Amino acid sequence: MKRKHSYLHIKNLSTYLGILLVGIFTASCEKFVDINDDPNNPTTPTLSLLLPATQLSLAGNFGGSSASNGLNGGSTSVSQQFASGPLNRWNQTGGSFSSSWSGFYTGTIPDLETIIRVGTEQGEWGYVAIAKLQKAYLYSIMVDVWGDIPYSQAGGEFPNPVFDNGADIYESLFSVIDEALADIDKGFSVSSSADLFFQGSAEKWSRMGKSLKLKMLNQIRLVDPARAAAGIKALIAEADELIADNSQDFTFQYGTTIAPNTRHPWFVSWYNTGRGGYVSMPLIDRLKAQDDPRLRYYIFRMDETRGLANSTNGEGYYGRYPGDGTASPADLNTRAIVGIYPAAGLYDNGMIPSLTTENIYLNNDGAVTGTTSNSFKVALFTNGDGTGGGILPLLTNFMVKFIRAEAALTLNTGEDVKQLLMDGVEAHLMLVNTVSTSNGGQAIPAANITGFANRIGEQFDAADAVGKMELLMMQKWIALYGNGVEAYNDYRRTGLPELEELLAPLDEFPMRFYYSETELTSNETVIAIRDEFQRKQQFTPVFWDVND
Repeated sequence: MKRKHSYLHIKNLSTYLGILLVGIFTASCEKFVDINDDPNNPTTPTLSLLLPATQLSLAGNFGGSSASNGLNGGSTSVSQQFASGPLNRWNQTGGSFSSSWSGFYTGTIPDLETIIRVGTEQGEWGYVAIAKLQKAYLYSIMVDVWGDIPYSQAGGEFPNPVFDNGADIYESLFSVIDEALADIDKGFSVSSSADLFFQGSAEKWSRMGKSLKLKMLNQIRLVDPARAAAGIKALIAEADELIADNSQDFTFQYGTTIAPNTRHPWFVSWYNTGRGGYVSMPLIDRLKAQDDPRLRYYIFRMDETRGLANSTNGEGYYGRYPGDGTASPADLNTRAIVGIYPAAGLYDNGMIPSLTTENIYLNNDGAVTGTTSNSFKVALFTNGDGTGGGILPLLTNFMVKFIRAEAALTLNTGEDVKQLLMDGVEAHLMLVNTVSTSNGGQAIPAANITGFANRIGEQFDAADAVGKMELLMMQKWIALYGNGVEAYNDYRRTGLPELEELLAPLDEFPMRFYYSETELTSNETVIAIRDEFQRKQQFTPVFWDVND
């Protein structure tokens, strides 16, 4: 059954790109000064135009413009869900995330602050609430990946904003979420066309805010377990007010147009002549090992005879292992690429020769012999190559289920860990189905979804305490394909799932991401210490990470 509002449905995303340009132009009241008070040049921003601009900016700078850049690209590589890009070898520079950094600080954040200020003056509490929740989400992610960042003096008024402590920022963000939830209760009236995430739904924004608080409380459980446990227990006491269904997911939906290009950045990178790098062999190996049907959705094989290093002895899963820095052979038309989930590329229904009758869920039922349907050899860069209308899962039902399971397992919050684990797996398989069927792919049969989730439950019952945690975090890591930031966060917090040893690392594992070099060479508060300040990012944990 197709969800009605499980993620954003946009008929023409180019309209919103136009809105984004308007939003950038109308970023703050100061930009609208006109001594003649010309009605055609208003001095006050229009909130219904500025809000979607912030949402496009948030998603755009999070997801990047291609598979290899932006926070998502780098974190997907460092968490070994991709096997390409400098972060695949733990190497980063001051330019690695400069685009995301500058996009957030010069676009998203000033516009959010404008909405909060102007909306408060006008009593437009719906817009204020949404802006505050987006602010809390964005800053929490920025603290997660960068640690200490400009916060109290960010927004444009201070040319040299100080870098605030990450723990202090988190503390402030908990208050921002509470303020936003209170603002919703003051009266919520937001144009559905102005809200690209939830189409003006107060209920869904409230669920998002409470789920964000849940995620952040779980994130700090190592440094403040008592507070984390108490806060999570309070939230799960009213669990029906959290994100509890895929239709309530905080997810960005990409478009399908080419001009302007509104398609998923992974699709744009991988479905062109240059490709986007290499798919991850650890991901493929783990999916095959657990008989996981998502392999056909995550990875598309362009040549079923290819193996590692472009050999002709394989079954098409031609990717790379982490840290492989060897030069690329002439393999642009033979390497495996991303599939239909989450980028809305192609569903792979070709034969997988190594599968046997023991493969119940990853099987060859209905597979095409000799080639994958929609093969590039048949329809190179035509309409057969998918739509690109994929998703960016930011905070979802499956994530909330896994977070609650982790909290129950580590903080004794009283919930059924096994059931939450199974519910999280099932929710994600259903999300994969929705993206696939919306983009011309096949669906995982309902019986297989239930059967696969039940098998995970049986494995959980058979595991010891350590094994239960390993199983939980492995399942979450697999489901987080599409949001590398959360996979990166989870690994630093739990050390799970265990990452593969790099073939040729260029540095040590990055505990934080590098700051934008432009910031460090222009912000007078850090210019004098910029080299040392930057280098510490590689080996200094974020405040909530106390693992050795």
